[in-house]
Amino acid sequence: MKRIGKLVALAVLAVAAWLLFAPTDVQPVAWAPAKAPAEEGFYAVNRKLAAVERLGKAGGLNGPDSLVLDAEGRVLTGLADGRVARMSADGKTVETLVNTGGRPLGLAFAPDGKLVVADGLKGLVSFDLASKKLDVLTTTAAGAKIGFADDVKVAADGRVYFSDASRRWGLGQDGEAIMEHGGDGRLLRYDPASRATEVLLDGLQFANGVALGPDDSYVLVVETGAYRIVRLWLKGEKAGKTEIFADNLPGFPDNMTFNGRDRFWVAVYAPRNPMIDAVAGHPFVRKMIVRAMQVLPKPVEHRAMVLGLDLDGKPVVNLQDDGAGNYSPVTHVAEGRDGLWLGSLFGDSVARLPLAALKP
Repeated sequence: MKRIGKLVALAVLAVAAWLLFAPTDVQPVAWAPAKAPAEEGFYAVNRKLAAVERLGKAGGLNGPDSLVLDAEGRVLTGLADGRVARMSADGKTVETLVNTGGRPLGLAFAPDGKLVVADGLKGLVSFDLASKKLDVLTTTAAGAKIGFADDVKVAADGRVYFSDASRRWGLGQDGEAIMEHGGDGRLLRYDPASRATEVLLDGLQFANGVALGPDDSYVLVVETGAYRIVRLWLKGEKAGKTEIFADNLPGFPDNMTFNGRDRFWVAVYAPRNPMIDAVAGHPFVRKMIVRAMQVLPKPVEHRAMVLGLDLDGKPVVNLQDDGAGNYSPVTHVAEGRDGLWLGSLFGDSVARLPLAALKP
């Protein structure tokens, strides 16, 4: 028995030493998040997303992180194996349009009909659906490589707004980037006329979803690691000014879209974790958590979440599902003619919530 006790003690010491001293490239920066909103009142947990129907599973959809709808109501999405697929509105037909050779994430149509893709490995690329030509638009900005192109939107003038989630951390290292909180994300703009890429905002905490406001008067960018959304004005008296559009959100915001009228839809990857918030000001403890994440599941709750914001950034719609087998993590949400379409980074289908389900 003494020998077993010694072995257990040695094992505990080995684990403790590994958590304390194992090499890691993550260098956490201390910060102080605001107290998370209570899950009551408006933010009370609900089961509204339990009504989603899942489509395209038989078509081999693996990791439909981001979606875009075409003029015919079909759904285009990027997949984990590098394919960009197009699914019929009823989910019965799925066809491959192109394989980027990378990881297509954000998708958007340009005014000329081309599909613009934020590819987590390749940078910003364009696909001509008529000629089937794939073109790499840009891989650098301000002399720095685009490390993690994430989401993209195209303005009416053809200029492309897209996020570079992190210059330091690449695809699949979102957890490390968020735990580090180093502020190395960027909002970029690509001009197809000059083929130049400029940095609009730097120092962002995991720059993620991007959306253009009414008349392209401003652009919004999600800071997943700071639980907020930032607005950069592009036109009018405030042109060039930056402000917080929505702050202290109840989860990790991901991609976002504008319905063209009155609503910004925000996919929420997961609710906030009280433990992660509690250790935000303690870099050494966060480094231990990063080491633990190498062998243990990430401290992420599997809950489906979507928020709807008004034009002032106020949350006005709260959709959730914490039931077993829910459609999570939700990484994209877009409003179509017949419902809200959801995408998931690790899903095997896309989901649709009938608009009727949004009524009180």
